[in-house]
Amino acid sequence: MSLYLKHLTVHKSDGSTLFAELNMSIDSGEVVSLMGPSGCGKSTLLDIIAGHLSSEFTYQGEVRLNERRLDSIAAHKRKVGILFQDDLLFPHLNIWENLAFALPNSVKGVQRKQQAIEALQQISLSQLADSYPEQISGGQRARVSLTRMLLAKPEVALLDEPFSKLDKQLRAQFRDWVFEQLKRANIPALMVTHDEQDIPSDSVTLNWPWESTHAR
Repeated sequence: MSLYLKHLTVHKSDGSTLFAELNMSIDSGEVVSLMGPSGCGKSTLLDIIAGHLSSEFTYQGEVRLNERRLDSIAAHKRKVGILFQDDLLFPHLNIWENLAFALPNSVKGVQRKQQAIEALQQISLSQLADSYPEQISGGQRARVSLTRMLLAKPEVALLDEPFSKLDKQLRAQFRDWVFEQLKRANIPALMVTHDEQDIPSDSVTLNWPWESTHAR
């Protein structure tokens, strides 16, 4: 599996260029980290891949995931998983229900709860199955959030500063766990961060301006 960007150029509604000629490829199990100042287009790039680009931007170029052109595919069918700064768990659903929500439609009936409980067991949080997001810690919510994303069987993971709101001790522990889970999932991952300490040692890093490319 691979994510492939070719000659990607983004324009603002006033005609100015946000960034131009970005070329990048990310293979299965690989994490590419993107760094740059606020407003340079990091989150906009993630929006393009996920299919949530604001109307104030337009772009040219190719975005392919496993040889599929993503620009012709609806956002909910792109198989793109996103991990944000906030966990975005549904407050009205308990923890197993939050996980079950992400399962493919092919999983029916009691199997949905069963698979959600099994996922909680794998991350040693099965005791929280009937709890609600507000009743568990920030670190626990973060682990549930990543697990929910992976249960949807994404073909690429986008990480939008996912560690920035965690305290220092928890941040390091969660960061290592996230990259371990992504490696197991064996999917390409693109991470936006402001903190060099968040970047795994084997990650290719693109620093602003993104003149260098990571392409094959």
